[in-house]
Amino acid sequence: MSKRILVIDDEYPLRRVIQLALKMTVGWEVLTAGSGEEAIQKAETEQPDAIILDMMIPEMDGSATLAHLRANKFTQYIPIILLTAKVQVVEQKYFAKLGVAAAIVKPFDPATLANQIAKALNWDISTTVDSKMKD
Repeated sequence: MSKRILVIDDEYPLRRVIQLALKMTVGWEVLTAGSGEEAIQKAETEQPDAIILDMMIPEMDGSATLAHLRANKFTQYIPIILLTAKVQVVEQKYFAKLGVAAAIVKPFDPATLANQIAKALNWDISTTVDSKMKD
């Protein structure tokens, strides 16, 4: 069964790289949002299986977007993985307190991104990868 991922990042090229990487490697459907407000709306209406959230987005930053997603009864249970350039130990402890599934460090390798997401969320993608290889 294909997964649906919502990617929230203000940089269109990065959203596109993630979208193509996840589509090509494991066949996931990737929805995108360029702002926190757009993301909250899409998460509520589309109900993705997971959310990839960049912490450094303008206006409503990643922390505020995360707080809104967690406070919304329609989105509070969707697993969230942070996308961040910040990898200090202090920040990792802060991310853990936020209740996110994981943090993926920028820059990341598009070829291994699906595996990182699957590992963080305990998803088995071996059957997905096998079927993609047969296509």
